[in-house]
Amino acid sequence: MTISRRLGIGYGIIAAVCLLATGWLGYHEFVEEPAEFASLGLSDIVHKDTRAEAFTVGVLVVVPVLLAYGWWWTRRVIAPLRELAVAAERIESHNLCLNLPRETGSNEVDTLAAVLASMTNRLDASFQQMRDFTLQASHELKTPLTVMRAQLESLHRERDHLPPEQNSWIEQQLDEVARLAKIVDSLTLLTKADAGLMELERKAVDFRALLLEAFENAAVLAESRAISVTLGAVAPVTIIGDRHRLRQLLLILIDNAVKYNRQGGSIQLSSAVGDGWVELHVTNEGDGLTEDLRHRAFERFFRGENAVGKVAGCGIGLTIARWIALAHEGSIELRPEPPGSTTACVRLPITPTPGMTASVSQQEAKVSLSDRVKAAPGFSPPSEAI
Repeated sequence: MTISRRLGIGYGIIAAVCLLATGWLGYHEFVEEPAEFASLGLSDIVHKDTRAEAFTVGVLVVVPVLLAYGWWWTRRVIAPLRELAVAAERIESHNLCLNLPRETGSNEVDTLAAVLASMTNRLDASFQQMRDFTLQASHELKTPLTVMRAQLESLHRERDHLPPEQNSWIEQQLDEVARLAKIVDSLTLLTKADAGLMELERKAVDFRALLLEAFENAAVLAESRAISVTLGAVAPVTIIGDRHRLRQLLLILIDNAVKYNRQGGSIQLSSAVGDGWVELHVTNEGDGLTEDLRHRAFERFFRGENAVGKVAGCGIGLTIARWIALAHEGSIELRPEPPGSTTACVRLPITPTPGMTASVSQQEAKVSLSDRVKAAPGFSPPSEAI
């Protein structure tokens, strides 16, 4: 409960008690007592000082008025605090330099606003240093990783002349270097996004074609774990955005749906058009998530108990997915539906395209799938899916 409300309740109780006391005293002095003396035949009450009693009643009547004025004045005094609280609540990591309301005079509220402004400025400087360090570190890490990868690939080309155990070691090192390179690229992307240095293309994107491509990738990725991938209704939609980043968003969700699925489970992809929005659903039959995990899944480097030590990854993928959705003025969330499953739901603003059919069938999406699977039996998720 706010301070102003507590003060208002306190003032209200005191005012009510004063009004009740005033009413009772006035009724007793001017109604009950005259009636009692009249019943005794005493019409002229010479011994009674009515002026003093009237003054007492008047004072009691004025008390609630004074309390009401005091309550109004208190609200006026603490109003700057309320405005300061509302402004401070809007402060986030990307707008730490937001101006806070200041008082004209030198008082406690103005001092508090100055302290908060100084604190946010120091935080902004610290965050900027962290972003600069991350950018510089990721840039410096790319060179040794590139050298290591080139040397390992050079050795791998000589695999016919090396013992099998050494070939296995080289392949493992190549996988680890590739994983480190993905992490570095992801850190660079997120740091640039935090600093507002990422620019997205704003072009018309055929979201249906993008989803069909993602469906084919999902089927290839899920094949090794005997996971079936089905395609529901797909709405014909054109989105104004960055095709590369939207593809990256789909790959992240599909890669997670495969990694966090059960052996022999299923994945379903579908989309529907709402009032100016397209809603994408990616559903997997993995272990359900608690409400806390569904919200924390988008935090940077967060990994649930079902992922640590069991599923490859570093906890950045969904953070990137959320940034892509927000950068396209959309949203993303994880839903516990259907029961026992998890659905990633992405909402994006659309630009309708007239003349397109209403839906696409799963058979249409599979036209080139079998050829692609045969051509790429060792298919792995692109580097965008972390």
